[in-house]
Amino acid sequence: MQTIQQILTRYWGYTHFRSLQEEIITSVLDGNDTLALMPTGGGKSICYQVPALYNEGICIVISPLIALMKDQVDSLNQKGIKAIAINSLLNWKEIETAIENCVYGDYKFLYVSPERLTMDSFRNQLERMKVNLIAVDEAHCISQWGYDFRPPYLKIAEIRELFPEIPALALTATATPYVVEDIQDKLDFKKPNVLRKSFERKNVAYVVLQEEDKFQRLLKVVTNVKGSGIVYVRSRRMTSEISAFLRKNNINADYYHAGLDAQERAQKQNDWMNSDSAVMVSTNAFGMGIDKPNVRYVVHVDVPDSLEAYFQEAGRAGRDGNKSYAVLLTNKSDQLDFERRVEFSFPAKDEIKKVYRALANHFHVAYGAGEGVFHSLDIQEFCHDFNFTPAIAYNSIKFLEREGYLLTTEAFDMPSRVMITASKDTLYKMQVQNKALDNFIKLMLRSYPGLFDNYIKINEIDIAKRAQTSVDMVVKSLDRLHKLEILDYVPKTGLPQVSFIQGRLPDNELTISAKNYDQRKAVTVERMQAVTNYISTFDTCRSQMLLEYFGEKIETRCGQCDVCLERNKLDLNDYQYEELEHLIQTKLKEQPLTVDELMQGIEWQHEEKVLKMVQLLTDKGKLAYNEEGQLTWQS
Repeated sequence: MQTIQQILTRYWGYTHFRSLQEEIITSVLDGNDTLALMPTGGGKSICYQVPALYNEGICIVISPLIALMKDQVDSLNQKGIKAIAINSLLNWKEIETAIENCVYGDYKFLYVSPERLTMDSFRNQLERMKVNLIAVDEAHCISQWGYDFRPPYLKIAEIRELFPEIPALALTATATPYVVEDIQDKLDFKKPNVLRKSFERKNVAYVVLQEEDKFQRLLKVVTNVKGSGIVYVRSRRMTSEISAFLRKNNINADYYHAGLDAQERAQKQNDWMNSDSAVMVSTNAFGMGIDKPNVRYVVHVDVPDSLEAYFQEAGRAGRDGNKSYAVLLTNKSDQLDFERRVEFSFPAKDEIKKVYRALANHFHVAYGAGEGVFHSLDIQEFCHDFNFTPAIAYNSIKFLEREGYLLTTEAFDMPSRVMITASKDTLYKMQVQNKALDNFIKLMLRSYPGLFDNYIKINEIDIAKRAQTSVDMVVKSLDRLHKLEILDYVPKTGLPQVSFIQGRLPDNELTISAKNYDQRKAVTVERMQAVTNYISTFDTCRSQMLLEYFGEKIETRCGQCDVCLERNKLDLNDYQYEELEHLIQTKLKEQPLTVDELMQGIEWQHEEKVLKMVQLLTDKGKLAYNEEGQLTWQS
């Protein structure tokens, strides 16, 4: 039997594990339920992939994002490791084939979306598998107080009941102390067991810049910091506007958002990955599963909703360990924007019910029907037909999901898939009898090995080029073979999917819990307040603030954030800085003083340092001048 080190070297080419990876793997192999807290880019996937390969059987991986599942499955398959994913974009035949391969084949990993766990039929099929590990990625989603709560994650505990002796490994890069406890509780850990790697990123300088003209400040950042970067904005429109602005100023920039088609997104991502100087302007749709080590800066033009989201996105900078920057641009209007976001995030309860009813009508779902059936949702078309604003519709749907009425998936282009369902004898007879399709079938068999065993992703454009025909003719041929029951053809889709968890409810039975509504709103406000505190505080090290939010305390300042750099100019150590600030505070709390009066009242060796401290505290808003020109302490 191979050792875990040999497995690591064979499949990943590394001779040593990164910090904490081996401890997590050993804990899992000893049969312990384990919660692994590791920063973005810390190598979390290896922590479940290695023990799964070490033991006989298959690992069930629960992941919330189809894009992440796809990246992981593709990466494992490229290494010669059999992995497969089941999600809401597959039809029932594809799911059936995937499950049979997991039961009878030598597959090592089954990735499933959390909504799959809500289905009794899937749980029944799971019992047929020899499961060696249950891995929960993005485990903060299981906590109602996590920033991305997903109700289907609560079903993981039911899955664990099927395999009482099999350990669970939960992984996350963003969890507050309360969420850490909640994850272990919701996953029914036999005993508490948290292994954590410090979230501190010593090579990343966190910077908050108060700037009314964000475009010009952004231009300065990308001009002065050499290398590749990511610029995050909230709206799709802004991605194209800012990238055009940067290109106009001779910056190699492109834009990315979920509304682009799959081929265009893939091309943009590939170009950016292969460039040492390109800038990608994007919504938060960009970055998940992307491991580019030499990102020198991440700039947030818009203030994020939570420190969890910010820390994860900023963490994409400097994964190679070299000096990098995480810059957040803010101005006075951001606070007003925050208040509007809370309003939009929690539509009126009657409005939420209207959206539920409209969805049912949009999908032609009768009362009591619709359970488990996924529908493609074009949000723009839906809003136009039922006269909703996109923000109200989107946030109502997300709230209905959190309440357990709906399931949704992110928008993700799934390529077309094909599997030959007829026997080889039936296929041969059809080819003999139908010369028009004979050459097409031969071309498909040559181009895509394995069509008899599994659903294979195809590209209609590539097939058309090889057949020297049009894409329309290729689609017609595939449709015809599908109708003849020779093969199953599943055309590509690129829209988010929505399903009712239970049959459609009558209006009077749809309840929005006042307690949940108010509690979640309070948590959202609290989370946004933490962001407000972060961007408005200029006397505490940025790294210390972020780490303390996640329950980790470090004694020393980072020395490189905007706050620390200002303090460094005073040439005072931490003790001297705090002593001088305390002296100034004590004097001014007694009475307002002019600068000269303050200087006379403070016995300090270097007057210029006192003057610099006064200026620094004034800039931070701790000191202010009254109408008489005296300094006052601002509590």
